[in-house]
Amino acid sequence: MLSREQLTRYADAVVLACLRLERGDLLYVHAQPAHRELAVALAEAAFRAGAADANVDYVDNHVAAARLRHAADEHLGRLARWRAKLLREELEPEAANVTIIGEGDPGAFDGVLPARLAADTQQRAAQMQWFQRAVKAGRYRWTGCAWPTPHWAGQVYPELPTEQAMKRLADDILWFCRLGPDDPAGAEGWEAHADAVAGRAEALSELGLRRLELRGPGTELAVALPETARWVGGREEDARGRRISPNFPTEESFTSPTPRSTRGTFRCSRPLSFRGRLIEGIAGEFRGGRLVRLEAKDDTGRDLLAAFLDSDPGAARLGEVALVDMSSRIGQAGRLYANTLIDENAAAHLAFGVGFDQARADGGRRHPVNRSHLHLDVMIGTDELEATGFTEDGTTVPLIRDGQWQL
Repeated sequence: MLSREQLTRYADAVVLACLRLERGDLLYVHAQPAHRELAVALAEAAFRAGAADANVDYVDNHVAAARLRHAADEHLGRLARWRAKLLREELEPEAANVTIIGEGDPGAFDGVLPARLAADTQQRAAQMQWFQRAVKAGRYRWTGCAWPTPHWAGQVYPELPTEQAMKRLADDILWFCRLGPDDPAGAEGWEAHADAVAGRAEALSELGLRRLELRGPGTELAVALPETARWVGGREEDARGRRISPNFPTEESFTSPTPRSTRGTFRCSRPLSFRGRLIEGIAGEFRGGRLVRLEAKDDTGRDLLAAFLDSDPGAARLGEVALVDMSSRIGQAGRLYANTLIDENAAAHLAFGVGFDQARADGGRRHPVNRSHLHLDVMIGTDELEATGFTEDGTTVPLIRDGQWQL
């Protein structure tokens, strides 16, 4: 899919430009078996940078699905002691973590009851609250990146033979990450882009917005923002002051609304890729901050999504509102990528569930963000979407019009 030079450049950008790995650090790679080529390249990049060690943890979805189909109810959500120990090691100051994204096991969870999937997720999350607190505190140095698989490439480029589809998808990913042939050498293009996105987030924070309205096809949504709200994007400071990039690529500027403020309707502009399944036609309504109506194109997808949202009291509220305009290279590609990491950076989106403490100037002490064990992004952005902010004195601030940032 990629030449040796392209693969090395991509891996170096993840390890150095996104994670800021330093000599003596430890790299932890989380991948599916289909991601092995990139996993090895990331380990090589880490060792070239002077890492003390690099470890790859392969997750097999077919094994996970077998447990969900056949394990006794009391064993759902089990967190092995060795897994908990590994998670604690991944929180150490010298640890850097990367998750490779790209579905390699299509249909692994087909036939698994949605209620068992939701119960497994909820019960495991309940045992990992200490880990979630550490993530919120910026102690988990992490980034997510993408790697083409035959199944995923076939979803994006169904008109091409498998090998050609994978090559096209790989080229797209490099372009999205500012590592294309016309971009500056090394990761210079990415560094400049991430800094620009971070600068836009700072400009949004300085506006002092107290309310946000989103209007588009099927969407008329309003949320409130507290006085401590801040916008995030491009870069985030971890607990050690390292300016990392958690998503590679990224285009979004996001914040966390007041949990009980959301009201109005929404309609998704792109399907949701969830547990190896595409859920199309998602729409719904909020009242008093809670989701009171949920629709989808088919009942199976709707029931799967509803089971997850019903499994956690906080999952029916919004934890994130993210804005993306037409300057996004992902949006310009004009394709559905059936992958949340990519698609959420093509269009404005919402996220059910947990909010971000970094979206508060004081870390959420005065005005907490939504609390939940889940975080699920759904895309609502279109070229017609309008985003408008309002300051405390009622001043109207156009944010996105005709698909373009107005800042």
